[in-house]
Amino acid sequence: VCISFRADYVVWGLWSLLVKDRHFGEKCVTHGYMFRRVVRQSKFRHVFGQAVKNDQCYDDIRVSRVTWDSAFCAVNPKFVAIIVEASGGGAFLVLPLHKTGRIDKAYPTVCGHTGPVLDIDWCPHNDQVIASGSEDCTIMVWQIPENGLVTSMSEPVVVLEGHSKRVGIITWHPTARNILLSAGCDNMIMIWNVGTGEALITLEDMHPDVIYSACWNRSGSLICTACKDKKVRVIDPRKEEIIAEKDKAHEGARPMRAIFLSDGNVFTTGFSRMSERQLALWNPQNMEEPISVHEMDTSNGVLLPFYDPDTNVVYLCGKGDSSIRYFEITDEAPYVHYLNTFTTKEPQRGMGYMTKRGLDVNKCEIARFYKLHERKCEPIIMTVPRKSDLFQDDLYPDTAGPDPALEAEEWFEGKNGEPILISLKHGYIPGKNRDLKVVKKNILDNKPKMSKNTENTNPATKTATSKGEAKLDEVLKEIKSLRELVSSQEKRIAKLEEQLSQMDI
Repeated sequence: VCISFRADYVVWGLWSLLVKDRHFGEKCVTHGYMFRRVVRQSKFRHVFGQAVKNDQCYDDIRVSRVTWDSAFCAVNPKFVAIIVEASGGGAFLVLPLHKTGRIDKAYPTVCGHTGPVLDIDWCPHNDQVIASGSEDCTIMVWQIPENGLVTSMSEPVVVLEGHSKRVGIITWHPTARNILLSAGCDNMIMIWNVGTGEALITLEDMHPDVIYSACWNRSGSLICTACKDKKVRVIDPRKEEIIAEKDKAHEGARPMRAIFLSDGNVFTTGFSRMSERQLALWNPQNMEEPISVHEMDTSNGVLLPFYDPDTNVVYLCGKGDSSIRYFEITDEAPYVHYLNTFTTKEPQRGMGYMTKRGLDVNKCEIARFYKLHERKCEPIIMTVPRKSDLFQDDLYPDTAGPDPALEAEEWFEGKNGEPILISLKHGYIPGKNRDLKVVKKNILDNKPKMSKNTENTNPATKTATSKGEAKLDEVLKEIKSLRELVSSQEKRIAKLEEQLSQMDI
């Protein structure tokens, strides 16, 4: 009776998928009732995770206790950065990857913020540049020495000020140099040109509540956001307009996350009305109904999604969970295919995700995580088992390299660029990183120039321009007169000093 009931359940699940009753049909798939169906072929079906040995962990680190749903860790092929507890301000550690074992309490930190650090992100185009957002309402950009810190660093290359409340999200543009996005608890998104230290785009009135996540698409032409008002928005930042949105993408009250996939679809994680954790796939062209929805479990940890655009695998790490689940996204129903779960005993406080450039291709390593415990950071390696020692082309298609496709000015002018891809066949060999230089613009250099186009504008514009020019001329004249006054005073002082010296004699 049990066997026949289970078989009927499977048949009903398949039929539900066919007649678009997705919720019931997919639940059958998710809960494993299709166990006897032909197994879907996938090269990632046997991916397994393995934690490294104790001597390869980073020990005795006081991981931050701030109640904020960010990853608290950022990794690149050179360094691992971890937000730590700091008295009287905010700080984070930057360790060279080889600096494993016990970390001395006196090890230097990056400590320029006056409030706790909430988020950190390495620049994808320079492995020595990292940005940090803090409760002190500022974003700071730091240039880390090539071999790591020798003394504590408190002077950033540039401080970006513009938010009125704490800055909880920062993320670099994927293809344009020196462009950084920040989102604060003032419900604003700002896009900065780090090379000049100024905010060129401010999105103020799009989010009525706290922004939970913000993510660029692959070319950096669009961003998608998840907000406390339960809406997922797709935004064109240069036109400053919302091009797609979905109300109640997940009906639960707990925080959501939204990320772009390489094909332009949006992947979200959140909670159902019954507080079950959900993941969903959306097409921005039509966000009325999701492409796919899966319900997972009833844990209350916020799911942090990490996406590999080369393999189309999404890894879900819940804060407070002791597991990493991974799913492959394809064009076949149910579109989001569960692969496996890596489980450990200890819950995770945060998680860092290594870019493809930092992986060991000789060991068929397709992902590496840096799991934060209360007092240590533990690398976890995800591997596809292969017998051959040859380079596995199917696991390592060309991936995004460190060279930007565009300069910041080109992107702001409206140009788009796909990532410049590199091959990992012979491993990644890092090139020389150029120093980040910030050129602050002089306000006096911005004197408007009359062009042929502006000559034909309406009288009101001409009047405003002429008034502006007149005011600028006034300022310049005043500066000139002040310089002359200073020069005459210097001559007078010199003359008086000469007279005084003669009197002394």
